[in-house]
Amino acid sequence: MTKLILASKSKVRKQILDNNNIASSVEPSNLDEDVVKESLLKEKASPELISISLAELKANKVSQKKNDVLVLGADSVIDLDGEIISKPGNREEAMKILRKLNGKSHNLISSVCISKNGSMIWKHTDKATLTMKNMTENDLKDYLAKISDDKLFAYNVYQIEGEGRKLFSSIEGDENTIMGLPIMKIKEYLSNYN
Repeated sequence: MTKLILASKSKVRKQILDNNNIASSVEPSNLDEDVVKESLLKEKASPELISISLAELKANKVSQKKNDVLVLGADSVIDLDGEIISKPGNREEAMKILRKLNGKSHNLISSVCISKNGSMIWKHTDKATLTMKNMTENDLKDYLAKISDDKLFAYNVYQIEGEGRKLFSSIEGDENTIMGLPIMKIKEYLSNYN
């Protein structure tokens, strides 16, 4: 299979590629996501459009510096009744997010984009629906106490592959999508690309 550059510093996304025998190296785009997200929100962009736009910008940014190499960009957003919930900047923000999600269903939207020579050549968006249990304030505090800072700030407020699974009464959708990389569609594209 074709070797990819992953335009992300996400260890989970890299692990998903490794687990699926997709050779990849990592080169983060260092895109200022907040500025882009803010601009798109002002234009009343949908959560799907925000997710795919960020994935494409990341892939294109790295791809411009690499000739004839496939670059994979990815982005995930939490959509709670039309409100985009971003990664927390500190533990207080993380607690606020958990309170917002508590007892409710939300969509997690993950988009991926493959670029070559600075232009997108393929994209895909997938969605999962997660319903959080009704939890007490102490439950939420106990959960947060178990999550290290690096994981909390890198992967939003829950890690479905770890402690985060216990937060939910129902999970509908592909777990790889929830972890930020709808891998089956990527594999399908790459197998047809060769």
